Amino acid sequence: MHSDSSPAFVASNTETSSTSKQQPSLQTGSEDKNVFQSVQKTDVHGVVTNHNVSRRVMCLMSDTGGGHRASAQALKDCFTLTYGDEFTVDIIDLWSSNSPWPFCNMPKSYFFLVKHPWLWRLNFRCSEPKLIHEFMFKGYTAIVAKSFSEAFKKINPHLVISVHPLMQHVPINVLQQMQKLYKTPKVPFATVVTDLTRCHATWFHRGVDKCFVATNLVARQALKLGLNAGQIICHGLPIRPSFSAPKRLSKHALRDKLNLDTSASTVMIVGGGEGMGKLEEIASALARERGSCQQVVVICGRNTRLSESLLSRTWPFQMHVKGFVNNMSEYMAACDCVVSKAGPGTIAEAMICGVPVLLNGCIPCQEEGNIPFVINNRVGGYSEQPKIIASIISSWLAPENASELQLMSDRAMALGRPEATFHIVRDLAGMVNA
Repeated sequence: MHSDSSPAFVASNTETSSTSKQQPSLQTGSEDKNVFQSVQKTDVHGVVTNHNVSRRVMCLMSDTGGGHRASAQALKDCFTLTYGDEFTVDIIDLWSSNSPWPFCNMPKSYFFLVKHPWLWRLNFRCSEPKLIHEFMFKGYTAIVAKSFSEAFKKINPHLVISVHPLMQHVPINVLQQMQKLYKTPKVPFATVVTDLTRCHATWFHRGVDKCFVATNLVARQALKLGLNAGQIICHGLPIRPSFSAPKRLSKHALRDKLNLDTSASTVMIVGGGEGMGKLEEIASALARERGSCQQVVVICGRNTRLSESLLSRTWPFQMHVKGFVNNMSEYMAACDCVVSKAGPGTIAEAMICGVPVLLNGCIPCQEEGNIPFVINNRVGGYSEQPKIIASIISSWLAPENASELQLMSDRAMALGRPEATFHIVRDLAGMVNA
């Protein structure tokens, strides 16, 4: 894979997103008259907003891994920061909360499949052909249409956003049925793709009003699968707003704030919200390497067993064991490099912080493309072997390689899109008012 450098579809990091410049008028059907009876005003970004009226946004996701919920929460937080109480965002997992068995067990099925990579790969590949997944989704629609429509009626959204590949076809089918049966207004529908590189085909539905993508590679795939250029907007990946805040503290000051050694070479090891992967094995390999690593921060998430095991041991470097943290942006920016699986969210966050990332594994198919993305852009490396990971980290942190590590950091920061979430949210708000 080549680095993603084509200018097509890309909104500049420094460019203010403007609905009037980037988006054609959307056909949203007959409007809910009660929504627009209040006094209208225009925000500093040119988006018309309504005073004293909260527009309802329904954000569809599923807890198949932590990334989708994190993206949904990032969008919700950004709506609040940008528009206050003018928008109410409900994050809904329709599969878990509004579906009969076995669909309600979809998150459990996901965790089972990713623990057996060959099964996950088989499921991923077999469901990609359009003929197969559209037939499958028609069957799903027949089963869940009533419960999904009840959820839509309850929230009565002015905008529906999907941040999950299995939340396009069935919800759109149900909304279209509701239009025909109950003469309900057409609700604007947007997909926010949360993958950096090659995506599953179910991310893309021709019936969406807008499809927000993170890279030109994904934009080209969307075009190939039938979306038109007017539907596609490329701002970057939606990440937590805390990563978008201007850096007010230096690395030295951040370490002091976090009670870390301010002068020690520092590596972060992270395994997502569930603390998955060979985190302890990697820490042990770093201990055996006895190289340039002087301080390690392990983010264990909700994996209390891992936390307890790490805390029970004696380490040859300063070891900081953390559970689930709410200031990940500070911890990441305080480190010299990060070891993580190839999740798109962590990679995007590391790029914004200007921190080289060493990938230690991936979910088959959906995250495999992230590895060449990191390597080809020369912002990190890849190995699944703890011993090799420790050797690479030791080399990166060696004093004689300080200039190369700084170059990797500079390249990472150049790839980062800290304002992506805000640009996405401003365009989404514009869809409500189109």
